[in-house]
Amino acid sequence: MTAAGRVTIPGSERQVDPDHTRVGEVDGTSEIELTVYLRPRAPVDWVDQEAARPPAQRRLPSREEWAGAHGATDEDVAAVRAFASEYGLTVSGVDQARRTVSLRVTLDQAAQAFGAQGLGLFKPASGVTYRGRQGTLTLPAGLDGVVTGVFGIDNRPQAQPRLRRHTTPAAASASYTPVEVAQAYDFPSAFTGKGETVAILELGGGFSTTDLATYFQSLSLATPTITAVSVDGGINSPGTDTNADGEVMLDIEVVGAVAPDASIAVYFAPNTDQGFLDALSTAVHDSTNKPSVVSISWGQSEDSWTAQARTQMEQTLTDAASLGVTVTVAAGDNGSADGVTDGQQHVDFPASAPHALACGGTSLQAANGQITSESVWNDGSGGGATGGGVSRQFALPSYQSAAQVPDNVDSNATGRGVPDVAGNADPQTGYQILVDGNQETIGGTSAVAPLWAGLIARLNQSLGKPVGFLQPQLYPLLGSAAFHDITSGNNGSYSAGPGWDACTGLGSPDGSALNTQLTGSSG
Repeated sequence: MTAAGRVTIPGSERQVDPDHTRVGEVDGTSEIELTVYLRPRAPVDWVDQEAARPPAQRRLPSREEWAGAHGATDEDVAAVRAFASEYGLTVSGVDQARRTVSLRVTLDQAAQAFGAQGLGLFKPASGVTYRGRQGTLTLPAGLDGVVTGVFGIDNRPQAQPRLRRHTTPAAASASYTPVEVAQAYDFPSAFTGKGETVAILELGGGFSTTDLATYFQSLSLATPTITAVSVDGGINSPGTDTNADGEVMLDIEVVGAVAPDASIAVYFAPNTDQGFLDALSTAVHDSTNKPSVVSISWGQSEDSWTAQARTQMEQTLTDAASLGVTVTVAAGDNGSADGVTDGQQHVDFPASAPHALACGGTSLQAANGQITSESVWNDGSGGGATGGGVSRQFALPSYQSAAQVPDNVDSNATGRGVPDVAGNADPQTGYQILVDGNQETIGGTSAVAPLWAGLIARLNQSLGKPVGFLQPQLYPLLGSAAFHDITSGNNGSYSAGPGWDACTGLGSPDGSALNTQLTGSSG
């Protein structure tokens, strides 16, 4: 309990990096939009037990049924409205399925209502100036347990796209169209993702419809149906950020090539923890587009997130699992250290969340539609390597109990092992992509998340219902024909070997064998 009958929001503590310079004061009269997340009406604690059943036998509530059972209660929304009225805050939106209340506030009001401290403008040595805060957030004691997180006061950039460009494509040891990669992994050819919608989350950049038409025509495919969805003011804005454009186009072109009859919904949001969380919850609970798969190619070391953001992200991923939505997430492109320079090993988040399907990277050599060799993607410190390791923030999940996940090399403690699965990610064996009018070869685990999302769209079509939360079904297939076990290479502190490893997880897919295992169909 804090002073004057207030309580701390668990996990809300923020610190400013000591290398970030305070460059100014905030304007207390400027308005911002906050997202307040609320507790569920009833927990979705049945998810893991349900996921242990074959996908065809799982109960699958509609989004409307789910909202009635697990959305925010009228009483909790009313309590937040009363709090907002007391502090002069404007309620600008309520979404009971997502369990969110949006508040329009000035920064002075935010400081008073939520106890925000140390507000200021900060700038890293290289990067953009952001609005930061320090310390914890507080609420009146009457909202203790009702509010699970408050986001938007701090707007520092939260994530990075997990792609790697090969700057001289002609020098690449190999490059493939996404169709050729899908052929090498024997994606079930009888299915094309028809009737499925794949959601893609983007925190910047945009897509060019002209480039997409040209690209898919070059593959002799129809351009997929693509819908841009704005979240928190994010928009499709090609040409504003070359790197982000590369991410957006890579994601769309991979999904559209490997699941050519699936629809695609792209959710654009600001690159903040608020934007990231809101984009995911919007996609998961979207009752218009109704995605059955979500692909995420953005992330950052798990310790760069607040605990409330990690908790809220994992809660939303659990919500997705209960709705039958699979969420594929890139595992990172900076090896076992994840780009952190403290001498320790780190895993990327949200890939490290237990209900995310974490996607690691390989280096693929293929010819005539067949794999000739495959190893861990590791091009050294300058070229990138697959992320992977053992989480310090999430316990070992039950589905990994028999996978012989090693202890964290630094803490010697058990934890969630990353990744779960893998696929081609090496830019030296990358994907032929069209971005901003230019043909490029691009890799990174950013390519693996949409690759797996496209495969899952095919599996969903084959089954006639979503395969949903997959890990409880995948881990018993360790060593089976459903996976190519990657046994050579390392990502820094972890090495590949027989069985699960912290570089490529269970391995890369044999799509047809996996389809047979999950759906009983040969595809």
